[in-house]
Amino acid sequence: MSNSAESAPALVQSVDRALSILEILARRREAGVTDIGKELGVHKSTAFRLLAVLETRGFVEQAEERGTYRLGFGIVRLAGAITAQLDLTRQSRPACERLAAELGETVNVAILDGHRAVNVTQVLGAASVASHNWVGKQTPLHATSSGKVLLAYASHGVRESVLGHALERFTESTVTDAGRLERELEEIKKLGWGSTAEEYELGLNAVAAPIRAADGSVVAALSISGPAYRLASDSFPEVAERVIAAADEVSARMGFFG
Repeated sequence: MSNSAESAPALVQSVDRALSILEILARRREAGVTDIGKELGVHKSTAFRLLAVLETRGFVEQAEERGTYRLGFGIVRLAGAITAQLDLTRQSRPACERLAAELGETVNVAILDGHRAVNVTQVLGAASVASHNWVGKQTPLHATSSGKVLLAYASHGVRESVLGHALERFTESTVTDAGRLERELEEIKKLGWGSTAEEYELGLNAVAAPIRAADGSVVAALSISGPAYRLASDSFPEVAERVIAAADEVSARMGFFG
């Protein structure tokens, strides 16, 4: 048996204990090494080593009284990410509902999740009552309108990673040529919107625009999707104007006024 295999259970146990420490400090506000060790059922030296790692990462800090620990601001960073997502969902809802009512199609808001897009909000229009629920679903960046918008404004590293690998084909219309996709991404940045025509699912078209945070960075994409016979390709520019307006409204609610 390899050393890595032998150490795996111990590693999992250490992670479990570290998380337990965070839970203890959340409940007790402050606690000493000895008390934490007792709650964990370990020697205080083991508790101290775990606390030292958590302190290095900013997840715990020593209180004024040495040897007593409390949660650190690293926890705030993690909580802030969730808070931002929840805030995006709340702030985007009115614009999404209005756009869905106006155009009768499905409106989604998606964020970048690694090398995928994940939908965090969905509103159904009157004509899309039987639409698939996309909330929580991950979708490919290169084959969806939201994904293309997010990829267009993503970091150089993310773009290079996606474009540097084989692009999966979902339909005959999926863009699988990296050069062509890169040109399309640059066009999206010029126009301020992106689209897909039956590239992820046959018969499904979509148009998306970026949502910006207060600092101007693109944090999400707002899209509208519908059957190709209703949301035809030749209507994309006109539809895009309304999608951009909705996305800009959300951006303003998020504090961006550029």
